Amino acid sequence: MTPLPTPQQLRFLCALAEHRHFGRAANACAVSQSTLSAGMIALETLLDAAILDRGAGRRVVFTPLGQELVARAQRALSALGAVTEAAAAARAPLAGPLRLGVIPTIGPFLLPRLMPALRAAFPALRLFLREDLTARLVERLAANRLDALLVALPCDCGGGETVRLARDPFLVALPPDHPLAAETAVPLAALEHERLLLLEDGHCLRDQALAVCGRHAGPQDEFAATSLHTLVQMVAGGLGVTLLPRSAVSGGVTAGTALVLRPIAGAGAWRTLGLAWRAEAPRAETYRALAPVLMAAAEAAVA
Repeated sequence: MTPLPTPQQLRFLCALAEHRHFGRAANACAVSQSTLSAGMIALETLLDAAILDRGAGRRVVFTPLGQELVARAQRALSALGAVTEAAAAARAPLAGPLRLGVIPTIGPFLLPRLMPALRAAFPALRLFLREDLTARLVERLAANRLDALLVALPCDCGGGETVRLARDPFLVALPPDHPLAAETAVPLAALEHERLLLLEDGHCLRDQALAVCGRHAGPQDEFAATSLHTLVQMVAGGLGVTLLPRSAVSGGVTAGTALVLRPIAGAGAWRTLGLAWRAEAPRAETYRALAPVLMAAAEAAVA
């Protein structure tokens, strides 16, 4: 019988690929650095293959084969996790831990409504939250380190399933003395020559705002914020204008400012809030059962 890698060896491999540092990978696996290093050497010996480029000095560099093995290890660990998930789902479909990822432009504004609703509807469910950018959350979902994601659709969720929860309209945020503040609704054409303040690269809201305005980031968009609260303060300081999701406005992101908020004239100026999970996930029915509660909370947030 061909000897197979152990789940622990595969976890070491995936952790090293994620952190690109032996010490941080060891901490993530709750082992010593020497244990992780020995595990990697044992894995290379077992496979009779070079996974790491030992000529790269102190840097963690994977060989082409090593990169392929990382992808296969992630799928193998996901499949192993699905075995225990399936058993847990059969015993108690709406109980136990749920690892939920959420993006920063949704979490602070939807979760205050969502958490009490989930506790009331599913008291046996134990929620663990991870806030991060969409791309990193999708990576964790694919690696079975998260169960489901609250994201803005459309989203490249690695072929996973998605459920639409609510339409989240965009509002134009303006300084009170801005000429467009006198409008009841702002035409998109009026934003063409405005300095559009954006979140930094990696936030899907940045790309959505640009898409709504039909433009690409240019020199006039050089100022970027790391959060919606910073973006609001930049507008309040007269640096430009921005688009804010109504859910964030309802959640108080502009509280304490004199910003003027106006709807965008015409159709198509919104994002869609959605729930995503891995295709063929053992607890898929659980996630579908959660959707109505999530939908009610999302619709209340964008009202």
